[in-house]
Amino acid sequence: MTESAASTAPAAPLVRRAVLADESALGELDRATWSTLHAVQPRPQPPYAPFFDERHTPRDILVAEAVNEAGERAPAGYIRVVPPTPLACNAHVRQIQGLAVAHWARGRGVGRALVRAACAAARDEGANRITLRVLGHNAPARALYEAEGFTVEGVLPGEFFLSGRYVDDVMMGRPLTP
Repeated sequence: MTESAASTAPAAPLVRRAVLADESALGELDRATWSTLHAVQPRPQPPYAPFFDERHTPRDILVAEAVNEAGERAPAGYIRVVPPTPLACNAHVRQIQGLAVAHWARGRGVGRALVRAACAAARDEGANRITLRVLGHNAPARALYEAEGFTVEGVLPGEFFLSGRYVDDVMMGRPLTP
């Protein structure tokens, strides 16, 4: 790569743990990225629920920051990683329960950086396995997860009825070996 090409390439996203001050930006990002490609809940309507609550704490969220169109570092995406249940016998597992990437940041490695950071954070917490659920028609997300080592572990055919059609719920997982 030439020096001029390197200087025009977008900087790699920085991934960090969320803080309470991210509430507004993450709420806006969540609403802006809502799509029937991944959402099973209706489109959010005002008044909007808080992004953080007792089930969705900053500790559970990793935020990717990247340089936006205005040349400013801004939240470009987030991923939520939590224990799938409160059971001690399941404490070795973490589950991705939400991933969003801003439209302006797509194609820049933000989703990949978030998935990798989620796996690393889960491993650091002592987990040895990570799982997720993804809608069957969400080909971009499934391709990303497969590229990051996730495999399909189960399918619930027609589990959701969205926009006039039945959609599969696909379970994926991977080990967190170093």
